Amino acid sequence: MDAKVLRGLFLDYFAEKQHAVIGSAPLIPEHDPSVLFTTAGMHPLVPYLLGEPYPAGRRLAGCQICLRTDDIMEVGDDVHLTFFEMLGNWSLGDYWKPDAIRMSFEFMTERLGLDADRLRITCFAGDEDAPRDTEVAAVWRSLGVLDKHISYLPKADNWWGPVGTAGPCGPDTEMFYDMAPDGPRDETPVSNPARFWEIWNDVFMQYDKQTNGTFRPLGQRNVDTGLGLERTLAILEGTPTPPDPHPAKRLPAPPVEDSFRSCAPSCGLFA
Repeated sequence: MDAKVLRGLFLDYFAEKQHAVIGSAPLIPEHDPSVLFTTAGMHPLVPYLLGEPYPAGRRLAGCQICLRTDDIMEVGDDVHLTFFEMLGNWSLGDYWKPDAIRMSFEFMTERLGLDADRLRITCFAGDEDAPRDTEVAAVWRSLGVLDKHISYLPKADNWWGPVGTAGPCGPDTEMFYDMAPDGPRDETPVSNPARFWEIWNDVFMQYDKQTNGTFRPLGQRNVDTGLGLERTLAILEGTPTPPDPHPAKRLPAPPVEDSFRSCAPSCGLFA
């Protein structure tokens, strides 16, 4: 499977589920001075997550180009990228946790053919700002996911947002795929993150973080999901690292000598 086919499968699936397919916003945000780059699919949708009506409706799906800098220290391992494409679907005050999770599960297992027994799930453990997300865990169990494959993690792991210092945010549930199913049975995404690759993240935006650090309920409950295109291709193809979805667009690296010429003329090199 290549990037074009995966994009088409995803967008067609959600179009069947009455989602309007929207285009990618610019990589440089047009009206948001809080960040330098578009960091996630939800970023251009912040006004609508806060309650402003979206012209195309309350169910959306798209593929957003992103440049992520908040986890820059992780870039360089097998799975983390700085520039990537994020497939996503959004509910702007429409469906909620059960429908979002069921659609994610159905797409992964029925449309992509992933083995449900190799999925591992994490949920928000709860803290002083928001309760433990037992509702999400119950939905996963109803789909056949075993209790031993569901973990509860703190806000650092299972909470998304806001973009910047304030705005929409909430608990999430993350889906991981076991890349070494013959490995030790007691390992988890926490104990061996190199074995379990995060494939999808369903965020339940029900809070509005204030500039003073407190959290208020949003006027509408939203769903914001993200499925990394490159990482999903790697899982489907069984490759050890995410592939380049645009190989024809990459320029060849200049010869080493030319690189030195361009960066060090003042040093007298190649004079």
